[in-house]
Amino acid sequence: MSQDATEIDLDALQRRMDGAMTALRAEFASLRTGRASASILEPIQVDAYGQMTPINQLGTINVPEPRMVVINVWDKGMISKVERAIRDSGIGINPVVDGPLIRLPIPELNEERRRELTKVAAQYAEQAKVAIRNVRRDGMDQIKKAKAAGLSEDDQKMYADEVQELTDKSIAVVDRALDSKQAEIMQV
Repeated sequence: MSQDATEIDLDALQRRMDGAMTALRAEFASLRTGRASASILEPIQVDAYGQMTPINQLGTINVPEPRMVVINVWDKGMISKVERAIRDSGIGINPVVDGPLIRLPIPELNEERRRELTKVAAQYAEQAKVAIRNVRRDGMDQIKKAKAAGLSEDDQKMYADEVQELTDKSIAVVDRALDSKQAEIMQV
């Protein structure tokens, strides 16, 4: 390591905690809330030209109305493969082929499904919190190693407080994101 043994890289810890939030936002975007969103197609891969390819690299995705996603597939020979990939993906949407377009009507969510989705969102948030706590633990381990390398008690306490503050802020961001997502899911 090029950094001084008594220095703790708080920026690196912050970047790792931010990475957990970025992953959480991506997972939240994949949850269907009853509103049309192009992000519900992000995890779906299509066997195109001998390799797995994201749908957004095979056509233009538009959301012309609140309950409809439309895919304009560029290569007309790929329409059936894109349709099959959507059907097999498990997102619960039946694609309708309309010439060069594939229409995805987004069904209304029932109360039971909304509650299930809020639980899934809570699980995603908990995974993000675990990742943040793991970063915190790594930071505290760095502080212990720096103490052995001669870090003063005052500096040790200061760094420990800063790492805890970063952790608390990141967990609060996760909680706010979860509250917002659950409210969005439950909105009828």
